[in-house]
Amino acid sequence: MSFLSSTLDRIKPSPTMAVTAKAAELKAAGKDVIGLGAGEPDFDTPDNIKEAAIKAIWDGQTKYTKVDGTPACKEAIIAKFKRENDLTFDANQITVNSGGKHTIYNAMVATLNPGDEVLIPTPYWVSYPDIVLLAGGTPVFIEATMATDFKMTPEALEAAITPKTKWLIFNSPSNPTGAAYTEAEIQALGEVLKRHEHVWVFADDIYEHIVYGDFEFKTMAQAVPEIAHRTLTMNGVAKAYAMTGWRIGYAGGDAKLIKAMAKVQSQSTSNPCSISQAATVEALNGPQDFLSVRAAAFHERQTLVVDMLSKAEGLECPTPEGAFYVYPSVAGCIGKTTPKGKVIKTDEDFVTYILEDFGVAAVQGEAFGLSPHFRVSYATSTEALMEACGRIQDACSQLK
Repeated sequence: MSFLSSTLDRIKPSPTMAVTAKAAELKAAGKDVIGLGAGEPDFDTPDNIKEAAIKAIWDGQTKYTKVDGTPACKEAIIAKFKRENDLTFDANQITVNSGGKHTIYNAMVATLNPGDEVLIPTPYWVSYPDIVLLAGGTPVFIEATMATDFKMTPEALEAAITPKTKWLIFNSPSNPTGAAYTEAEIQALGEVLKRHEHVWVFADDIYEHIVYGDFEFKTMAQAVPEIAHRTLTMNGVAKAYAMTGWRIGYAGGDAKLIKAMAKVQSQSTSNPCSISQAATVEALNGPQDFLSVRAAAFHERQTLVVDMLSKAEGLECPTPEGAFYVYPSVAGCIGKTTPKGKVIKTDEDFVTYILEDFGVAAVQGEAFGLSPHFRVSYATSTEALMEACGRIQDACSQLK
């Protein structure tokens, strides 16, 4: 009999973290590796946010806080939701957690029973299905291919809903594709959701501030107010504010759901870091002008990456609306042979090839539920991106 829980058999370690760890391992061994696997901004946390954290330490804000967030942190989140999303919440409708992943976990554990289904559009962020499985639910995938710009159609959503459906996880802008839904596209999905009152929506807005051109972000509860009462709107400070290590996610939604999530949190992590909450207050209440500056920098990098990868033989690289990822197709490379005689049969073979032979670390599309693709994160320097994309071009040109 195994000592370990059988629950572990239902899930796998995070593939994105595995790629990042592999790249770090190769670098430590002296290999020339450019990592394009991490979903983490290369920008530093703004100084005013750091100073707020330092002040909080000196002011003695180093004790336990209320389980699901300090009053000050909740007030800042309430103000943010009203200011940026035109959503109105009371303090008992806000939860603060140790990262966005923690928010998702709390929501799923608090609501799912065996047999409950959670709809997840593919390609998806790698942790969605595993968190559902850990919570005892059943992931149901809705395929969204390059033909629909990696966006779920209303028809596909309608076809996937059953009496067992409890949640739809909705991520826009998306990890791994960067695809973002317009207000009209969200409203079309909303028409379907209005007809199925038993389905709740988990809106993952973590990339809200990283959108390009004239694209205007709207969240589900904002675009479809008729279902706001059964929508949990999640966000965090990790991506936009370059605070990945501070571990703060948050959400607004139904008070009974928020209370249930707090119950879960009370018996797991307890409160999020008190110092990180103080920093979050400054992040949300302080100057916001740098957000557009950084988004513009990401857009410049995106233009570079899409242009260079589109010129690589066998690759097709769509231009997304947001986040800091592209999700090129490697269909044109499948079946070809590397200079060392290995046949590229899958997208995993392709990313292994560019890592081992050309020193570029990326993540295979299989990890996100849609092949044959791979994900490139361009949250790194322009110089590194130029070199990495040049190596990928060389890798593709050497396939026969």
